[in-house]
Amino acid sequence: MKVVIGLGNPGKKYERTRHNMGFIAVDSLRKKFNLNDEREKFQALVSEKNIDGEKVIFFKPQTFMNLSGNAVIEIINFYKLDPKKDIIVIYDDMDLPFGDIRIREKGSSGGHNGIKSIISHIGEEFVRIKCGIGEKEKDAIEHVLGEFNQTEQKNLDEILENIDNCIIEMLTVQNLYRIMQKYNKKKEKLK
Repeated sequence: MKVVIGLGNPGKKYERTRHNMGFIAVDSLRKKFNLNDEREKFQALVSEKNIDGEKVIFFKPQTFMNLSGNAVIEIINFYKLDPKKDIIVIYDDMDLPFGDIRIREKGSSGGHNGIKSIISHIGEEFVRIKCGIGEKEKDAIEHVLGEFNQTEQKNLDEILENIDNCIIEMLTVQNLYRIMQKYNKKKEKLK
């Protein structure tokens, strides 16, 4: 079993903000797999799909970003998952240029409160996909909680397609080193 976890904040107010990149990426995958059946479980919205003979749960914590670990630990404990092998966490990273992604197997929170919360519950060893939301144009909080600008919005579908493909390869090919080589590259500057 694999759990694909997208981080974000619940509610209409945050729906199209940069900080909800994890939610947006999970919703893009759900759309690709024609999953319309989200239900509440483990303090999260969940959908399930069998992919290549393995159960995959798409998971969006509803605890607000800073408490994401509370929902993540619930599903890990319920299914007795190994965080190193069974979860993939997708989240925004303002230290990466908009559209770049970085895959890591472990590490610190890098100042991201959602990741900090997850680490406090399960440790630093879990696969994560950082999605670049660009350098802050203003105050950091205003930037992450701000909506995508016109240029970002124009390029969002292409970026989500790249993230979708990366995750699908993680779920099917499962050669993380090769996937990291392929996707951990700088993208051309967006126009």
